[in-house]
Order: sequence, then C-alpha cells, then structure tokens
Amino acid sequence: MMNTNFNKSLFIISGVLIYFLIQPCFSQINNHKGSEQNKKPNVIVIMTDDQGYGELSVHGNPILKTPELDKLHSKSARLTDFHVAPMCTPTRGQLLTGMDAARNGATNVSSGRTHLKNGLKTMADYFSENGYNTGIFGKWHLGDNYPSRPEDRGFKETLWFPSSHIGSAPDYWGNDYFDDVYIKNGQREKYQGYCTDVFFDKAKEWISDSKDKNLPFFTYIPTNAPHQPFYALEKDIKEMEVIVENSEFSSMEADKKYKFIRYLAMIRNIDKNVGELMDFLKRKTLLDNTIVVFLSDNGSTFGPDYFNAGMRGGKTELYEGGHRVPFFISWPNGAIKSGDVSGLSQAQDVLPTLLDLCGIERSSSEDFDGISLASAFSGERKIDPNRSIVINFSRMPFYFDYPSPYSNSMMRMEGAAVLWKNWRLLNDNELYDLTQDPLQQNNIINDHPTIVAQMRLQSSKKWDLVKDVANVPQRIIIGSKHEESTMLSASDWMDVFLDQQIQVSKGLQRNSYWLLEIETSGVYTFELRRYPKESDMMLTAEKGDAKSLPIHAAKIFVTTESNELRKKSLVKEGDKGVRYTFQLEKGPIALHTWFEDVDGEGLAGAYYVYVTKTK
Repeated sequence: MMNTNFNKSLFIISGVLIYFLIQPCFSQINNHKGSEQNKKPNVIVIMTDDQGYGELSVHGNPILKTPELDKLHSKSARLTDFHVAPMCTPTRGQLLTGMDAARNGATNVSSGRTHLKNGLKTMADYFSENGYNTGIFGKWHLGDNYPSRPEDRGFKETLWFPSSHIGSAPDYWGNDYFDDVYIKNGQREKYQGYCTDVFFDKAKEWISDSKDKNLPFFTYIPTNAPHQPFYALEKDIKEMEVIVENSEFSSMEADKKYKFIRYLAMIRNIDKNVGELMDFLKRKTLLDNTIVVFLSDNGSTFGPDYFNAGMRGGKTELYEGGHRVPFFISWPNGAIKSGDVSGLSQAQDVLPTLLDLCGIERSSSEDFDGISLASAFSGERKIDPNRSIVINFSRMPFYFDYPSPYSNSMMRMEGAAVLWKNWRLLNDNELYDLTQDPLQQNNIINDHPTIVAQMRLQSSKKWDLVKDVANVPQRIIIGSKHEESTMLSASDWMDVFLDQQIQVSKGLQRNSYWLLEIETSGVYTFELRRYPKESDMMLTAEKGDAKSLPIHAAKIFVTTESNELRKKSLVKEGDKGVRYTFQLEKGPIALHTWFEDVDGEGLAGAYYVYVTKTK
C-alpha cells in the first residue's frame, strides 16, 4: 500500500515538474503564433500592360484560357467597375501616388510628360518608411532620369527598363524581350531568358531573401507584356496558332492575326507566371499573410477586333473598353472577403486602401484623390453609389514633328470622361446611359440637359483644382551626385513623340527640346548622337534596319535664365558623336540640338545626348 501511494506521489510530482519544464515552450510557440498573426502583411502588386478586361477566360474570353488568373479571381475580392487611365503612364502615376495625373505630373507616355513631380511620395516610399523591403521588377514608365527613376522614388531593389516598352528609344539598343539588358540598381546588366519570366523569377528570389531577413515586403511587378512589339515564347505561339486557326477568328487579316496570336501567347505566359508565383508563396508559407493585387494599366489592344466583354473601345479611348479593367485583391488571412464588389472605383484608390489594410498611418496633409476601399473589401460598407470619377490625361502628339503650344499633349478640361452612376460624359460632347446602351452607340447628350449640367459641374470643379499645374512639365535634373552622367533620349522631347528604336532607325525627321535643371554649377559636356553608345554606330551609319541620314553638321543651343549659348561644328567621316562644352550655372535650362545636311537644312534633332559634369 505504501509502495502504491509512493508511486502515485512520484507520478504527480513528475507531472508537475514536466509541466513547469515544458510550459515555457508552449508559451514560446503561442507567442510565435501570435507574432506571426500580428506581422505586417506583405504586398504584391501585379500590373500587366495593355491586357483588357476581356483577356481572361473568367470574363468570357472565347479562345484564351487563363486558369491561374481565374483561380486568383475565385479567391479574391473583385472590383466590377474599376477604372484607370486609357494609357500607360497616367495609370502608373495614379496607382503609385493616389493622385490624379493632372496633379502628379505624369500625364503622357512620352513627349516630356512622363515624370512624377519631384518630392511626391509613392507607394514604395510609404512602405519603405514603415519598415518594408521594397522592390520593382519590370516596367516603370515614370521617368528614366533623376529624380524620377524607381530608385529615386522609394524602391530599394530595382530591376527595370526605361520608357514605354522593351525596344523603346532609351532602352538598351537591340533588346527584343529575350536575353535582354535591364537596369539593376542603377547599373545595366544582361539577363538570360524571356522578359516576363525574368521579372517574375527575380521577384521571387528577392521575396525569398526578404523572408530570410525577416522583412515584410512590398513587391511591384509591372510586366511589359502583352505590350507591342508582340514577341512571345515559341511554345505559347504554337499553342495559340492552333487555337486561333480552329476558331471563328481564323479569317482575320494575316498581319493582324500574326500579332494577335502573339499578343494572346504573351498573356498565356503571364498566366503561367502568376500561377508559379502563388505556388511559390504557398511553399514559402507566405501566402496567408500576403496581399496580392492584380490589375492592368488600360484597355485592350485587340479587344475591339474580337472580344471586348460587352464594351466599346480600347486602349487610348474614353469609351468603357479603354479604361475599365480587371482588379482582384486577395489576402487569405486578412480582412478581405472574396466576391464581387460593385461601385465606381479607380487606380487612385489602391494606395490609400493598401495603407489602411497594412495599418500604415499618413499625415492629414497628405491628400489623395482616391479613397480607401478597405471597408468595402471587408464587407463592412459599400462604395458610395453616388460617387463620381473624372478621367483625364494628355493625348499623343502624333502629327507634330516640332513642338507647338497646341500640341495634343496639353491636357484640357474638355478631354475628360466623367463617370457617375450609369452615366458617361465623354469629351464634353457625348453622353451615354450604360444601363440602356452598354456599347455606347447612342449619344443622348441633347436628351438629358440636367444630367449633363450636373456632370459638367463635377468636371469643372475638378479642373479648377488642377488647371494651373496640369500642364507644367517636370524637369530632368543633371549634375546631381545621384546621376553624374545622364543619357537623354528623344522620348523626353517636349510635346513631340519619338519613343521607339525603330523610329530612330528610320531616321524620322522630328525635333524638339529638353527641359533640364542644373543642380550644381560647373563645366558640362554634351555629346550629341544619332544612336546610343552601346550600338557603336556612326552618325551616318546604315546598318540593318537603320537608314542613313546625310548628316553634315551638328548644332546645339542652350538657353538659361540669363544667356543663350550656341555652337555648330562639321561632322567628320567616322564620327559617332559630336561634343560641346559649356560653363553652366545652377538653374533651369532648355537644350535644343540639330543635325543638318550639306545645305544647312535640318534633318532631325539628336536622338540621344549624353551629359556629363566634368568640373
């Protein structure tokens, strides 16, 4: 009996000892779980280029299958009436600043009007200031030079290419989507593989590194696909060729069908990469606490020719198909319910929404044009059904070979789309009721004067707030310690469009000027070139697609606040560039260049100018 009692006592004492020994371990496990649950959510924003609302199988596309995007759609809150600008740059600036293009400075895709205002905080700035690792992998298109590069605007890790697309004028000469040279943290570097694969793969490597360092991350993956030129992987092309040939679109005109197949093939590749990214997040145990956003930057390139999800218009147009795009947001363990969310919403809403979801505070002086949709995503409240949205941006100056005060790149109040309930007022002269006329075919502006007056009032109020700043160009800063040597390209000519390497090769006879700011007084060298340095081509070269220009002389004209500096020199055989040196004082300047033939007739401006502070 005594033995039995002794054994019982020993058992109880042992149990107590074991409890006290292992209890701290349970506490640590519970604390770890709590800390995981309280960790800041990671954020990934994926934005594709020129993919319309209809380019998803879940939106009814008759031939394109996007199973991975469909899967993300099924697990996300989906904005069913979400709008952007009908063109790349304005959407990107609005997404990253929460401000309308007319306020943030980035109003056009080129023509000297792509630059965000200096000093404006971006999405990356907000996240960086709040302990996040920040990285961009893909298309930036908000300025190629200081102070507008992604590394100047809050991104700690940058892998990007300049201007509108791979193969744009300032891009590395000869890039063609495969095995290209991109800009990594300020330095050009060559990468093996197809562009979209490279951007997603490098983003995943960086995310993995952020996890290893126990850092929350904000990752921005803006693909250049499916923007033209339409280069895709051969396996995706072959699969789409078969699908298109066996579809109702097999009789499409040959050249258009060739591009169409490759456009869809590029989206197939995007879909694959989105699926691989989601699988990666799951393997890394990051998925549950990661907010994933998917959207595109404007309407479809091909939608109006084959399937437009019941809308009229495409890229660059104010009709619904030009600016209504997909928007999905997922956060498995967060305050987001999957399902459709109705009500007017816009790109400017994304930044304030993400700040609220991530618990990032902002000062009362920081003014957004967008609103937070966090409560709409959680199901607490609906988007205000009386909300109105004004979409405005500057147009492409296609027909201007030289700058003009009447260029289309100047924003105007009358160039807006006003969205209110079911009504759409476009260019101040078209009115549509989407409930009765979703294809916007019946202009009823004369039938509803009261509605038109209300919408014009909304537009004029908006314009009155921005009319003094909407067309103020942002200057490129030269002579800064952040960019001691600067390559200027024709894509930043004021109010004239020349932004493609093919245009450089053809020798388009256009010209304009650059608006610059000298940060530090000193001696500056300007080297005028027709081709970029890496091409190693002479001024008069004719090689491949490149057409020879009979360049006989070069001129430069620098205007400062107090002086005009002019120089001219003859071009020698074999010259690759012409150099000029000036003593310049701190302050704003305008830079003009000319190439002339033997008769002194202007041929074109220097498509490239390299500026270096030498003293």
